[in-house]
Amino acid sequence: MTDTVDKAPAPAVPPEQIKAIPVRHYGRWVAGAVVIAVLALIGIAFSNANINYGVIPDYLTDGTILSGAWHTLYISVLAMLLGLVLGVILAVMRMSSNPVTSTVAWFYVWFFRGTPVLVQLLIWYNIALVFPTLNLGFYKDEMNQVMTPFLAALLGLGLNEAAYMSEIVRAGIQSVDEGQTEASHALGMTRAKTLRRVILPQAMRVIVPPTGNEYINMLKTSSLAYVVQFSELIKRSTDISSTSLAVVEMYFVASIWYLALTSVFSVGQYYLERRYARGSTRSLPPTPLQRLKKNLRMFNSFGRPEVTR
Repeated sequence: MTDTVDKAPAPAVPPEQIKAIPVRHYGRWVAGAVVIAVLALIGIAFSNANINYGVIPDYLTDGTILSGAWHTLYISVLAMLLGLVLGVILAVMRMSSNPVTSTVAWFYVWFFRGTPVLVQLLIWYNIALVFPTLNLGFYKDEMNQVMTPFLAALLGLGLNEAAYMSEIVRAGIQSVDEGQTEASHALGMTRAKTLRRVILPQAMRVIVPPTGNEYINMLKTSSLAYVVQFSELIKRSTDISSTSLAVVEMYFVASIWYLALTSVFSVGQYYLERRYARGSTRSLPPTPLQRLKKNLRMFNSFGRPEVTR
Protein backbone atom coordinates (compact mmCIF):
# COMPACT_ATOMS: atom_id res chain seq x y z
CA MET A 1 0.00 0.00 0.00
CA THR A 2 1.51 3.24 -1.12
CA ASP A 3 1.20 6.38 0.81
CA THR A 4 -0.63 9.14 -0.95
CA VAL A 5 1.08 12.47 -0.89
CA ASP A 6 -1.19 15.46 -0.54
CA LYS A 7 -0.39 17.98 -3.20
CA ALA A 8 -0.91 21.72 -2.72
CA PRO A 9 -3.65 23.17 -4.93
CA ALA A 10 -2.42 25.00 -8.00
CA PRO A 11 -2.59 28.80 -7.71
CA ALA A 12 -5.60 30.39 -9.39
CA VAL A 13 -4.76 32.05 -12.69
CA PRO A 14 -6.20 35.58 -12.80
CA PRO A 15 -8.42 36.28 -15.80
CA GLU A 16 -6.98 38.23 -18.64
CA GLN A 17 -7.50 41.94 -18.34
CA ILE A 18 -9.99 43.42 -20.79
CA LYS A 19 -9.17 46.67 -22.50
CA ALA A 20 -12.15 48.83 -23.36
CA ILE A 21 -11.31 50.56 -26.62
CA PRO A 22 -13.58 53.50 -27.41
CA VAL A 23 -15.26 53.57 -30.79
CA ARG A 24 -13.75 56.09 -33.19
CA HIS A 25 -16.39 58.32 -34.72
CA TYR A 26 -14.57 59.48 -37.81
CA GLY A 27 -17.72 60.99 -39.27
CA ARG A 28 -17.87 63.46 -36.39
CA TRP A 29 -14.33 64.61 -37.06
CA VAL A 30 -15.08 65.07 -40.77
CA ALA A 31 -18.27 66.99 -40.02
CA GLY A 32 -16.44 69.18 -37.52
CA ALA A 33 -13.68 69.92 -40.03
CA VAL A 34 -16.24 70.87 -42.69
CA VAL A 35 -18.06 73.21 -40.29
CA ILE A 36 -14.80 74.86 -39.22
CA ALA A 37 -13.83 75.34 -42.88
CA VAL A 38 -17.16 76.96 -43.70
CA LEU A 39 -16.89 79.26 -40.68
CA ALA A 40 -13.35 80.19 -41.72
CA LEU A 41 -14.53 81.09 -45.23
CA ILE A 42 -17.32 83.25 -43.80
CA GLY A 43 -14.85 84.96 -41.45
CA ILE A 44 -12.43 85.67 -44.30
CA ALA A 45 -15.26 87.07 -46.44
CA PHE A 46 -16.41 89.48 -43.72
CA SER A 47 -12.83 90.47 -42.86
CA ASN A 48 -12.28 91.55 -46.46
CA ALA A 49 -15.67 93.27 -46.74
CA ASN A 50 -16.08 97.04 -46.92
CA ILE A 51 -17.05 97.39 -43.25
CA ASN A 52 -15.49 99.80 -40.78
CA TYR A 53 -15.30 97.57 -37.73
CA GLY A 54 -13.48 100.23 -35.75
CA VAL A 55 -16.60 102.36 -35.24
CA ILE A 56 -18.70 99.49 -33.83
CA PRO A 57 -17.19 99.54 -30.28
CA ASP A 58 -17.54 103.33 -30.18
CA TYR A 59 -21.27 103.24 -30.97
CA LEU A 60 -22.04 100.36 -28.60
CA THR A 61 -21.98 102.73 -25.63
CA ASP A 62 -23.27 105.78 -27.46
CA GLY A 63 -25.99 107.65 -25.58
CA THR A 64 -28.45 107.36 -28.45
CA ILE A 65 -27.95 103.61 -28.73
CA LEU A 66 -28.23 103.14 -24.96
CA SER A 67 -31.50 105.08 -25.02
CA GLY A 68 -32.79 102.83 -27.82
CA ALA A 69 -31.79 99.70 -25.92
CA TRP A 70 -33.60 100.96 -22.81
CA HIS A 71 -36.75 101.73 -24.84
CA THR A 72 -36.58 98.26 -26.40
CA LEU A 73 -36.38 96.64 -22.97
CA TYR A 74 -39.08 98.94 -21.59
CA ILE A 75 -41.65 98.34 -24.33
CA SER A 76 -40.92 94.59 -24.35
CA VAL A 77 -41.57 94.23 -20.61
CA LEU A 78 -44.79 96.27 -20.68
CA ALA A 79 -46.12 94.56 -23.81
CA MET A 80 -45.35 91.14 -22.32
CA LEU A 81 -47.13 92.02 -19.07
CA LEU A 82 -50.15 93.23 -21.03
CA GLY A 83 -50.14 90.07 -23.12
CA LEU A 84 -49.75 87.83 -20.06
CA VAL A 85 -52.59 89.40 -18.07
CA LEU A 86 -54.93 89.52 -21.03
CA GLY A 87 -53.85 86.02 -22.07
CA VAL A 88 -54.88 84.56 -18.70
CA ILE A 89 -58.27 86.26 -18.99
CA LEU A 90 -58.75 85.00 -22.55
CA ALA A 91 -57.74 81.46 -21.56
CA VAL A 92 -60.33 81.41 -18.79
CA MET A 93 -62.93 82.83 -21.18
CA ARG A 94 -62.03 80.24 -23.81
CA MET A 95 -62.57 77.38 -21.33
CA SER A 96 -65.77 78.85 -19.92
CA SER A 97 -69.08 77.05 -20.42
CA ASN A 98 -70.60 80.38 -21.41
CA PRO A 99 -70.91 80.26 -25.23
CA VAL A 100 -70.65 84.06 -25.57
CA THR A 101 -67.38 84.47 -23.68
CA SER A 102 -65.81 81.37 -25.23
CA THR A 103 -66.77 82.51 -28.74
CA VAL A 104 -65.41 86.02 -28.17
CA ALA A 105 -62.12 84.59 -26.87
CA TRP A 106 -61.85 82.24 -29.85
CA PHE A 107 -62.51 85.09 -32.29
CA TYR A 108 -59.88 87.25 -30.57
CA VAL A 109 -57.23 84.54 -30.87
CA TRP A 110 -58.22 83.82 -34.48
CA PHE A 111 -57.98 87.48 -35.52
CA PHE A 112 -54.75 88.50 -33.81
CA ARG A 113 -52.89 85.31 -34.70
CA GLY A 114 -54.05 85.55 -38.29
CA THR A 115 -52.90 89.11 -39.02
CA PRO A 116 -49.26 90.32 -39.09
CA VAL A 117 -47.91 92.33 -36.18
CA LEU A 118 -46.70 95.00 -38.58
CA VAL A 119 -50.23 95.55 -39.89
CA GLN A 120 -51.61 95.78 -36.36
CA LEU A 121 -48.99 98.39 -35.43
CA LEU A 122 -49.83 100.47 -38.49
CA ILE A 123 -53.55 100.28 -37.78
CA TRP A 124 -53.09 101.56 -34.23
CA TYR A 125 -50.73 104.30 -35.38
CA ASN A 126 -53.18 105.52 -38.05
CA ILE A 127 -56.36 105.00 -36.05
CA ALA A 128 -56.91 108.76 -36.07
CA LEU A 129 -57.91 108.45 -39.72
CA VAL A 130 -60.90 106.38 -38.60
CA PHE A 131 -61.65 107.99 -35.23
CA PRO A 132 -60.42 111.60 -35.28
CA THR A 133 -61.67 112.21 -31.74
CA LEU A 134 -61.58 109.98 -28.68
CA ASN A 135 -64.75 110.49 -26.65
CA LEU A 136 -65.22 108.30 -23.59
CA GLY A 137 -67.81 110.51 -21.96
CA PHE A 138 -65.58 111.48 -19.05
CA TYR A 139 -62.59 112.10 -21.31
CA LYS A 140 -62.40 113.70 -24.75
CA ASP A 141 -59.34 114.55 -26.82
CA GLU A 142 -57.93 114.43 -30.33
CA MET A 143 -56.86 110.93 -31.29
CA ASN A 144 -53.54 112.23 -32.63
CA GLN A 145 -52.73 113.44 -29.14
CA VAL A 146 -53.79 110.21 -27.48
CA MET A 147 -52.30 107.64 -29.85
CA THR A 148 -48.61 108.37 -29.34
CA PRO A 149 -45.91 106.13 -30.86
CA PHE A 150 -45.43 104.53 -27.44
CA LEU A 151 -49.12 103.70 -27.01
CA ALA A 152 -49.38 102.41 -30.58
CA ALA A 153 -46.39 100.13 -30.02
CA LEU A 154 -47.73 98.94 -26.66
CA LEU A 155 -51.17 98.09 -28.01
CA GLY A 156 -49.89 96.54 -31.22
CA LEU A 157 -47.36 94.29 -29.48
CA GLY A 158 -49.31 93.58 -26.28
CA LEU A 159 -52.67 92.70 -27.85
CA ASN A 160 -50.99 90.45 -30.39
CA GLU A 161 -49.00 88.70 -27.67
CA ALA A 162 -52.18 88.10 -25.66
CA ALA A 163 -53.48 85.80 -28.39
CA TYR A 164 -50.44 83.54 -28.11
CA MET A 165 -50.28 83.70 -24.32
CA SER A 166 -53.93 82.65 -24.05
CA GLU A 167 -53.17 79.41 -25.87
CA ILE A 168 -50.08 78.81 -23.71
CA VAL A 169 -52.03 79.39 -20.49
CA ARG A 170 -54.92 77.25 -21.72
CA ALA A 171 -52.53 74.38 -22.47
CA GLY A 172 -50.99 74.73 -19.01
CA ILE A 173 -54.37 74.70 -17.28
CA GLN A 174 -55.52 71.66 -19.23
CA SER A 175 -52.32 69.81 -18.29
CA VAL A 176 -53.46 69.72 -14.63
CA ASP A 177 -55.49 66.63 -13.78
CA GLU A 178 -59.23 67.26 -13.41
CA GLY A 179 -59.15 65.45 -10.07
CA GLN A 180 -57.38 68.49 -8.61
CA THR A 181 -60.37 70.66 -9.47
CA GLU A 182 -62.86 68.13 -8.14
CA ALA A 183 -60.94 67.79 -4.88
CA SER A 184 -60.81 71.57 -4.46
CA HIS A 185 -64.53 71.88 -5.02
CA ALA A 186 -65.10 69.07 -2.52
CA LEU A 187 -63.22 71.14 0.05
CA GLY A 188 -65.56 74.07 -0.57
CA MET A 189 -63.22 76.21 -2.67
CA THR A 190 -64.76 78.47 -5.29
CA ARG A 191 -63.82 78.27 -8.97
CA ALA A 192 -61.76 81.46 -8.77
CA LYS A 193 -59.90 80.32 -5.65
CA THR A 194 -59.33 76.88 -7.18
CA LEU A 195 -57.84 78.46 -10.27
CA ARG A 196 -55.64 80.82 -8.25
CA ARG A 197 -54.48 78.50 -5.47
CA VAL A 198 -54.49 75.03 -7.07
CA ILE A 199 -54.57 75.02 -10.88
CA LEU A 200 -52.28 77.88 -11.88
CA PRO A 201 -49.40 76.98 -9.48
CA GLN A 202 -49.30 73.46 -10.96
CA ALA A 203 -49.70 74.74 -14.51
CA MET A 204 -46.69 77.05 -14.17
CA ARG A 205 -44.31 74.19 -14.97
CA VAL A 206 -45.93 73.98 -18.41
CA ILE A 207 -46.53 77.72 -18.85
CA VAL A 208 -43.08 79.08 -17.94
CA PRO A 209 -40.89 77.59 -20.73
CA PRO A 210 -42.97 78.84 -23.70
CA THR A 211 -43.57 82.14 -21.90
CA GLY A 212 -39.82 82.66 -21.67
CA ASN A 213 -39.52 81.93 -25.37
CA GLU A 214 -42.33 84.39 -26.08
CA TYR A 215 -40.58 87.14 -24.16
CA ILE A 216 -37.29 86.57 -25.95
CA ASN A 217 -39.23 86.70 -29.21
CA MET A 218 -40.90 89.91 -27.98
CA LEU A 219 -37.48 91.53 -27.55
CA LYS A 220 -36.83 90.98 -31.25
CA THR A 221 -40.37 91.67 -32.46
CA SER A 222 -40.25 95.08 -30.76
CA SER A 223 -37.94 96.15 -33.58
CA LEU A 224 -41.06 96.47 -35.75
CA ALA A 225 -42.10 99.44 -33.61
CA TYR A 226 -39.77 101.65 -35.62
CA VAL A 227 -42.50 101.91 -38.30
CA VAL A 228 -44.66 103.84 -35.79
CA GLN A 229 -41.73 106.13 -34.96
CA PHE A 230 -41.13 104.64 -31.52
CA SER A 231 -37.54 105.31 -30.43
CA GLU A 232 -36.41 101.73 -29.92
CA LEU A 233 -33.04 100.24 -30.87
CA ILE A 234 -33.56 99.95 -34.63
CA LYS A 235 -34.99 103.46 -34.86
CA ARG A 236 -32.04 104.92 -32.99
CA SER A 237 -29.57 102.96 -35.12
CA THR A 238 -31.26 104.15 -38.31
CA ASP A 239 -31.14 107.75 -37.13
CA ILE A 240 -27.39 107.51 -36.56
CA SER A 241 -26.73 105.73 -39.86
CA SER A 242 -28.59 108.43 -41.79
CA THR A 243 -26.01 111.00 -40.67
CA SER A 244 -22.86 108.91 -40.30
CA LEU A 245 -23.52 106.72 -43.41
CA ALA A 246 -22.41 103.71 -41.37
CA VAL A 247 -25.48 101.69 -42.28
CA VAL A 248 -24.23 98.14 -41.93
CA GLU A 249 -22.08 99.03 -38.93
CA MET A 250 -25.12 100.36 -37.06
CA TYR A 251 -27.06 97.19 -37.85
CA PHE A 252 -24.16 95.23 -36.32
CA VAL A 253 -24.36 97.42 -33.22
CA ALA A 254 -28.10 96.75 -32.91
CA SER A 255 -27.53 93.02 -33.42
CA ILE A 256 -24.93 92.92 -30.64
CA TRP A 257 -27.36 94.60 -28.25
CA TYR A 258 -30.16 92.21 -29.19
CA LEU A 259 -27.84 89.26 -28.64
CA ALA A 260 -26.81 90.62 -25.24
CA LEU A 261 -30.40 91.18 -24.11
CA THR A 262 -31.67 87.81 -25.31
CA SER A 263 -28.67 86.02 -23.76
CA VAL A 264 -29.28 87.56 -20.34
CA PHE A 265 -32.95 86.63 -20.36
CA SER A 266 -32.18 83.15 -21.69
CA VAL A 267 -30.07 82.50 -18.61
CA GLY A 268 -32.86 83.78 -16.39
CA GLN A 269 -35.35 81.59 -18.22
CA TYR A 270 -33.20 78.51 -17.60
CA TYR A 271 -33.08 79.01 -13.82
CA LEU A 272 -36.77 79.91 -13.70
CA GLU A 273 -37.61 76.69 -15.53
CA ARG A 274 -35.41 74.72 -13.13
CA ARG A 275 -37.24 76.23 -10.17
CA TYR A 276 -40.68 75.27 -11.45
CA ALA A 277 -39.45 71.85 -12.60
CA ARG A 278 -38.64 70.77 -9.04
CA GLY A 279 -40.26 67.42 -8.30
CA SER A 280 -40.44 66.45 -11.95
CA THR A 281 -38.84 63.22 -13.11
CA ARG A 282 -37.47 64.93 -16.21
CA SER A 283 -34.37 67.06 -16.04
CA LEU A 284 -33.70 70.15 -18.11
CA PRO A 285 -31.35 69.85 -21.08
CA PRO A 286 -27.79 70.97 -20.31
CA THR A 287 -26.74 74.51 -21.05
CA PRO A 288 -24.02 75.15 -23.68
CA LEU A 289 -21.49 75.70 -20.86
CA GLN A 290 -22.41 72.41 -19.19
CA ARG A 291 -22.25 70.60 -22.52
CA LEU A 292 -18.82 72.15 -23.21
CA LYS A 293 -17.48 70.97 -19.83
CA LYS A 294 -18.81 67.46 -20.53
CA ASN A 295 -17.16 67.39 -23.96
CA LEU A 296 -13.87 68.57 -22.48
CA ARG A 297 -13.95 65.76 -19.91
CA MET A 298 -14.65 63.24 -22.67
CA PHE A 299 -11.82 64.70 -24.77
CA ASN A 300 -9.36 64.49 -21.88
CA SER A 301 -10.25 60.86 -21.25
CA PHE A 302 -10.02 59.92 -24.95
CA GLY A 303 -7.40 57.25 -25.53
CA ARG A 304 -7.25 56.30 -21.85
CA PRO A 305 -9.79 53.48 -21.58
CA GLU A 306 -10.74 52.07 -18.24
CA VAL A 307 -9.35 48.59 -17.36
CA THR A 308 -11.97 46.28 -15.94
CA ARG A 309 -11.74 42.70 -14.79
